[in-house]
Amino acid sequence: MSEIALVVAMSKEAELLKSLMSEVLEKKHGSQVFIEGKIGGKDVVLMQCGIGKVNAACGVLELIKNYQPKFVLNSGCAGGIDNSLRVGDIVAGSETVYHDVWCGEGNLWGQVQGLPPRFAADAHLLSLVDEVGLAEQRICQGLICSGDKFITQKEPLLEIKKQFPDALAVDMESAAAAQVCFLYHIPFLSLRIISDTPANTDDHSAQYADFWQKAPQKSVAVLAEIIKKL
Repeated sequence: MSEIALVVAMSKEAELLKSLMSEVLEKKHGSQVFIEGKIGGKDVVLMQCGIGKVNAACGVLELIKNYQPKFVLNSGCAGGIDNSLRVGDIVAGSETVYHDVWCGEGNLWGQVQGLPPRFAADAHLLSLVDEVGLAEQRICQGLICSGDKFITQKEPLLEIKKQFPDALAVDMESAAAAQVCFLYHIPFLSLRIISDTPANTDDHSAQYADFWQKAPQKSVAVLAEIIKKL
């Protein structure tokens, strides 16, 4: 049992978080590898789930089954979909929604029938975001849209923005992780650092390449501050 579960999609993110951990111990349950340790004196368990909604859902479920965490924190990168955002800004997902789900009449766009139209983040975890005081790091709270598509063109992003005018970011995992936590009554928060802004530039590929040099360390630093406050 670990107090805090951390789930990321990519190896670079997992390596950064692992570098913050002490008393590190790797364990394998089934096909999944879990990294146990401490951050800021708190017991944590980290796993790299892989990219996409199914991987995120399976990974969070395995964390819950094997560790019964009090909190689940998801970290990673996302594309900016709002004109107010810059590369390197961090979005704390006050809500998450699927941008690629439609269950027919009687449901809102993005709503899995029988479930809430959007999944709300845990209020306590969101309140801790407001307490993070890292110099020159901009953190916004708002809607994250998730779907199984790496979007590189303006047109599909504009369509998502049309469906969800309040959306700040798009990714491939947050809503799926949030859905599992909703079903299992586990407090959840997704933190996403903006890697590129395809809706606002024609050179997003260069943005994305440059992003990986320094920006992920900022996201990990914010996550570590939140963990220390839990």
